[in-house]
Amino acid sequence: MARSLDGLVLSPVADQAPGQVGTRTRFTYHERDGRIWAEYEGGDIVHGHLVGTRDADTLDFRYVQLKQDGTTSSGHCVSAVTELPDGRVRLDETWEWESLRGSGTSVVEELTG
Repeated sequence: MARSLDGLVLSPVADQAPGQVGTRTRFTYHERDGRIWAEYEGGDIVHGHLVGTRDADTLDFRYVQLKQDGTTSSGHCVSAVTELPDGRVRLDETWEWESLRGSGTSVVEELTG
C-alpha cells in the first residue's frame, strides 16, 4: 500500500474541460482510519470538498465544488493510488458527474517543495 495521503498537496498534470479542475487547482488531502477528505481550489474552482474512503490503494469518494461563475456541481470518483519512482504519490482517477452530464479520467500528482 502506498503511503498515507494525510497532509499531501496534489495537482492535476493536465487541464480538464474549461471551467473545471485544472493544473492551477490544488488539493490538500487528509486521511485517518480508512477515511479520506480534501479541500481544493484554484483556477476556475473557488472552493471544493471531497469525502470518501480508502481501501488499500483504492479511493472511493464524492466531490462537490463551487466555480467562479457561481455554479455548483458534484460527482463520484474512484482513484488508484500509486507511488512514483521519485517517491511522490500519483492518483489515477475515473470520475463521473452526478449533477451534470459526462465522465472521464484524470491524473493528479503530489507537488514537491
